[in-house]
Amino acid sequence: MGDRILVVGTYDTKDDELTYIAGVIRAQGGRALTMDVSILGDPKAPTDWSKHQVIEAGGATIEQAIAAENENTAMQAMARGAATLCARLHREGAFDGVIVLGGSMGTDLALDLCAALPLGVPKYVVSTVSFSPMIPPERLAPDIQMILWAGGLYGLNSVCKASLSQAAGAVLGAARAVEPPKRDRPLIGMTSFGKTVLRYMVTLKPALEKRGFEVAVFHATGMGGRAFESLAAEGAFAAVMDFAPQEVGNHLFGSTITAGPDRMTNAGARGIPQMIAPGCYDLIDVVGWHPVPERLRDHPGHAHNRLLSSFVMTAEERRMMAREMAGKLAEAKGKTALFLPIQGCNEWDREGAPLQDTGGLAAFCDEIRKTIPPNVQLIELDCHINDAAFCDAVLRLFDEWLATGVISA
Repeated sequence: MGDRILVVGTYDTKDDELTYIAGVIRAQGGRALTMDVSILGDPKAPTDWSKHQVIEAGGATIEQAIAAENENTAMQAMARGAATLCARLHREGAFDGVIVLGGSMGTDLALDLCAALPLGVPKYVVSTVSFSPMIPPERLAPDIQMILWAGGLYGLNSVCKASLSQAAGAVLGAARAVEPPKRDRPLIGMTSFGKTVLRYMVTLKPALEKRGFEVAVFHATGMGGRAFESLAAEGAFAAVMDFAPQEVGNHLFGSTITAGPDRMTNAGARGIPQMIAPGCYDLIDVVGWHPVPERLRDHPGHAHNRLLSSFVMTAEERRMMAREMAGKLAEAKGKTALFLPIQGCNEWDREGAPLQDTGGLAAFCDEIRKTIPPNVQLIELDCHINDAAFCDAVLRLFDEWLATGVISA
């Protein structure tokens, strides 16, 4: 528990708003620390960390930023410094949570700053562009919180104070209440969807917990995959069970429901042991309330809810997906195995189900066999991914890797 909140923003233009946030934090019994990320002007009063200290942490100077005569270039230099300095300050125990205020420019900086902090550090962004489609999911920290800075582009008023005070109270409350990841047991990262379509986690999670591991299951609908990849990049996992790589296909075929271009790469880059399976590989997700993209209008589909619809890949698209997965796994530095359930890879793709396509599944399996890289062990299973036989095979290999030291307990 802590109550030290770092308040970050451009104090030359938003001093009143940032000072108001700090005042709310202090009025609630917290401690507000201040960091200026301005370029041209100066705050009304000195901040705990000046703009010079911030930008110099990223290897630049205010003078260089001004000389560039380009606010984008200047603020990117400031963003590098803010991310570097905040990461170091947190490692040193200087603050417990952070709140960043900004318009589009300040939000751009805030995303870098928050991404530099580990999961469990309360991180709040008050922004005029919160939840905007201009913010790519791959830039969002796994546990970032955002609130729209409504009516606050210039100057304080009763409308924007409602947002600012909520955010100030929220970050302080989070810093006091947060239970950071304990890491007292080795962690398995698993991807999946709800039990309607994929069910293996119901069996695997308790079985792995009995073996002394903690299991975190990530909902692979864009942001879940982003969180999974972020933790993999940190080296947080003892092993991964990436059994729902649908976000790879979403990105490949241009869906906005993406976890970014580095999906299915970070565990491999860190040498983390990987078990892979193609759960829902055959579906392309789109935003349910958007018009159906022209290229998908002749594809069979399923409206999951008003937010999300999925369309079935053609045989050739499935071959492309197989090649994409193979290419990503070829770069893995750690032990890697791919389970291939040849009877289907989601509950809608089994005999008699509405989205079954035996020819498409056969094409995917054929392409996997052709393109699987030599560093990946291919394990074909004559079952469906939701059958007990799939979980049995996964646990057999897990126990083998555990016994031989591939996975550390």
